[in-house]
Amino acid sequence: MYDLAIIGAGVIGSALAYTLSAYDLRILLIEKENDVAMGASRANTALIHAGFDPLSESLMGQLNVEGMRRCYELCRELDVEHRNTGAMVLAFSKEEEETLEVLFQRGLANGCRGLEIISGQAAREKEPHLSGEVFAALWAPEAGVINPWEFTLAMAEVAVRNGAELRLNTEVTGLAREGTVWRIETGGEDRGIRARFLVNAAGVESDRIHNMAAPPAFQILPTRGQYYLLDRTVGPLVHSILFNTPTRAGKGVTVSPTIHDNFLIGPDSEIICDRTDTGVTRSALDEIARLARRIIPSLDVRASIRNFAGVRANSCHNDFFIDMAAEGFLDLAAIKSPGLTAAPAIARLARDLLEEAGLSMTKKEKWTGGRKVVRFKEIPEAERETFIRDHPLYGRVICRCEAITEGEIVAAMQREIPPVSVDRMKRRAGTGMGRCQGGFCGPRVLEIMARETGRDPLEIEEDGRGSYILTGRTKE
Repeated sequence: MYDLAIIGAGVIGSALAYTLSAYDLRILLIEKENDVAMGASRANTALIHAGFDPLSESLMGQLNVEGMRRCYELCRELDVEHRNTGAMVLAFSKEEEETLEVLFQRGLANGCRGLEIISGQAAREKEPHLSGEVFAALWAPEAGVINPWEFTLAMAEVAVRNGAELRLNTEVTGLAREGTVWRIETGGEDRGIRARFLVNAAGVESDRIHNMAAPPAFQILPTRGQYYLLDRTVGPLVHSILFNTPTRAGKGVTVSPTIHDNFLIGPDSEIICDRTDTGVTRSALDEIARLARRIIPSLDVRASIRNFAGVRANSCHNDFFIDMAAEGFLDLAAIKSPGLTAAPAIARLARDLLEEAGLSMTKKEKWTGGRKVVRFKEIPEAERETFIRDHPLYGRVICRCEAITEGEIVAAMQREIPPVSVDRMKRRAGTGMGRCQGGFCGPRVLEIMARETGRDPLEIEEDGRGSYILTGRTKE
């Protein structure tokens, strides 16, 4: 029996597993997909939000700034790619400038540092490609960009290293309270996992999981957001994150750099029925491009190397839903933006709530944190020859677009949560992230994965379960 079972291995579930792995607890992290970070934690705007947007009285407002500062600390501790870029909210009229003042005051109340309202001219001095129609801007220097799936994975890896158990391809189909214990039905052979405490971190499925354990309290309104990812060849398009002035519909379309020096444009906001629908539409992408050109008139979306969509867990509650909804059952539900940023703070709050509910928190005598990733292109040129002599696999470049070596691919296979598909490798080592999007390196990556794991190449998937790349052999 487990002391604690966490349903959902996105950024929230992984942050909690990471936090609680420092205590003497038997922890189970359950994920229905074949890897961590398969939902909104992989398909989002990849931002570390400064904290000026959410209402101060909301959980989002109370947890954003704490989470933001802890995000930067964790990125350094776990060697997660990130960059402190700063952000600007742009006003195109006097009326919108009044909204900037509201955000400024809200940010001060939330604990943001360094906020200032600047003129349109000062904004253009920071961002030369900015529209001449920008009237004023709110500058937030604490904002940044992050590799969201690496952040999630890094926390899950440390949790597993310190004794947490991760079960992938395990979908929760039912919950039942048996005395002081929860029984978790998964449809698997064991027909029931037992845990003293249960945490619901199931993202867009969090209302369904909640309703298995307690009376309905909130409804998820799955909201699709679509994006453009532009190639870095467009040049120095923007250096900081650029927001339109927010409306009731949300923060609007954003133009921002990524940690890989590409540029991300989006998202839109569309409530959908199918929680798994991550398709993109021509009409939505055209509207995103139009709104983005309001910010950067010279923007050319023909430099797009990929379009994608994510589904975020908006809800009728319009805030994070964090509550001990039943005995031994904690909801970390309806986590929408700034959920990624707030994840470390949400994990801290969850730890406190679980302890108050009776979960014993005894620190381990030995806990191994930290993480280091070798990225060959970050090794100074003067040191590369010696490094390759000692580690020959790093001398073989597999992904030419991103200069990713065979050594990095093999190293990813040897970490605590090895990838099981080509796209899982992409999100660990960076293969296929460049202009050709895996067109050249994909077959070689598959070959290396098959060699290192002893798996049949026919069994290796592109991404999620069932997305097989090869269908048969032409020669025996």
